[in-house]
Amino acid sequence: MRRRDRARWALATVFCGLLLMAPAFWNGFPLLQYDTGGYLARWYEGTLVPSRAVLYGLILNVGAAGAFWPVLILQALLTVWVIALTLRAHGFGRPLQVSVVIAVLSFFSTLPWLTSILLTDIFTGLGVLALYLLLLRPASLTQREHLALIALVAISAATHSATIAVLLALILAATFLSSVKAWNIPLIRIGSGVLALSLGAVIVLTANFVVAKRFVWTPGGFALSFGRMLQDGIVVKYLDEHCPAPNLRLCAYKAQLPDDADVWFWGSPLFDKLGRFAGLDAEMQTIAVNSLFEYPLLQVQAASVATIRQMIAVHTGEGVVDHVWHTYRIIEQYAPQLVTPMRAARQQNGELSFDAINRVQYPVALIAMALLPVIGLFAYRRKLPDVSELVATCGLALLANAFICGTLSNPHDRYGARLVWIAVLAGVIAFMRFTSSLGSRGDIA
Repeated sequence: MRRRDRARWALATVFCGLLLMAPAFWNGFPLLQYDTGGYLARWYEGTLVPSRAVLYGLILNVGAAGAFWPVLILQALLTVWVIALTLRAHGFGRPLQVSVVIAVLSFFSTLPWLTSILLTDIFTGLGVLALYLLLLRPASLTQREHLALIALVAISAATHSATIAVLLALILAATFLSSVKAWNIPLIRIGSGVLALSLGAVIVLTANFVVAKRFVWTPGGFALSFGRMLQDGIVVKYLDEHCPAPNLRLCAYKAQLPDDADVWFWGSPLFDKLGRFAGLDAEMQTIAVNSLFEYPLLQVQAASVATIRQMIAVHTGEGVVDHVWHTYRIIEQYAPQLVTPMRAARQQNGELSFDAINRVQYPVALIAMALLPVIGLFAYRRKLPDVSELVATCGLALLANAFICGTLSNPHDRYGARLVWIAVLAGVIAFMRFTSSLGSRGDIA
């Protein structure tokens, strides 16, 4: 019987892995995005750039020997494992159930596009689910699984500053709700989450030291906030009121500033002329911090709008286009053996479109998010606390992600899409729990 179970799990794992890597198989090469090259280049260039985690860059460098396919295999297997643990925690631990759920997610959510791309995005949702299991479903875990999930949360946190911020927000929420008796979460469980995030911080600092020889955090926080304030008109307002000033080089160029953060960071000759992040980081930080104190109401209004915009910005495939020139250049320079298969991929030949995909996945994502509070209330009345806790965790994570990415950076579909699939998963699990509870009551009757 044990051998048969292992065979079933092996078949289910292979089936689910193939589903989660299907976009890359169709493409003929792992999917690329604007930021992929930035991660890959960290080891070779020995420098730190905003929001490009060194840890993921090192993973890409190891995977380059196998044309990056080992990276996708790792992402797919971790996803299958975390989803299987989540399903088991809710009473659905059979291989067929896991296969069906992943098949549903592969069609109706952006999940396989996250596991098939060379980006950190998949680790945001995996980190949230892993933390959920540690805080609220530890009884369903073995000791080895518990330790492995702590490691996964730490690695997920180390892949992106926004991910560690989302996970920290969940831990703070769990601590508060436990203190007011809304959730009964023992401090030892919260301690596991704190330990995982602490390990994540250590990984970030260590990886940055290995590459840049400095124990510093990955840059980018205040600069990205400056970009959002530039787009909202707050930067120009600040310069109008404080210029001329000897410590503000931007005073001489305020009439030339674009009103789009992406244009400023990635397409502005002025930004290049002034030294990009290295040359303007201190000034952008000064303006961003001072603007928070000088225009609090304007900041609250802008943050609220940005959060709402980010909540509904969940289209699949942002940035997965056929002209990611920086990534092409980095691969040509540091992994030239991969240029031929990269250039032959469908993405690089303009054959990849997300229009039809988003006609299905975008409305499903919006509906899944909208249903979370309804599902939570229904589960509470049905006395299904596991379901209500799952949807509450997913809802809090989505809200925290929207605030962090929308307010501190700038609303983008990529930021929302990388996490919204957990809302679809929560809806599927809730449906399974509701139907199984009705069946159980029918048997009793």
